[in-house]
Amino acid sequence: MNSKLNWDVLGVSASIACAIHCAVLPLLISSLPIFGVNIINNVAFEYVMILLAFAVGSFSLFHGYRKHHRSFVPVLLFAIGILFLFAKQVWHEYQFWLLPFAVVFIVSAHIRNFRLSRVSLCDDEKSNRVQSQ
Repeated sequence: MNSKLNWDVLGVSASIACAIHCAVLPLLISSLPIFGVNIINNVAFEYVMILLAFAVGSFSLFHGYRKHHRSFVPVLLFAIGILFLFAKQVWHEYQFWLLPFAVVFIVSAHIRNFRLSRVSLCDDEKSNRVQSQ
């Protein structure tokens, strides 16, 4: 059984999970004191999540860049998105304005990487068919 992990799908999924986390977290946090749990302003958790998103996204984009398309556009979009995530942590009062931009840039980077990789695969298949004829 030959199973491959699609890093772009994993990156998009992590970005969407991050967006859901950031949207739902205020609702959950407001109900946690009822259960005796106090994790408000857990800065370490937020930085760990940003670093995890950076690690998975970087690996995904590096794989697409190196193996398929050699385009810096997805890397640039991803870097801008990660910078917005770090800016959200630095300027807490603007986090709800910065977060949507971070998510859009990161998801756009993975979608662009995925599309460029698919186009590259199609081009490779066409060139293999031409060479074999």
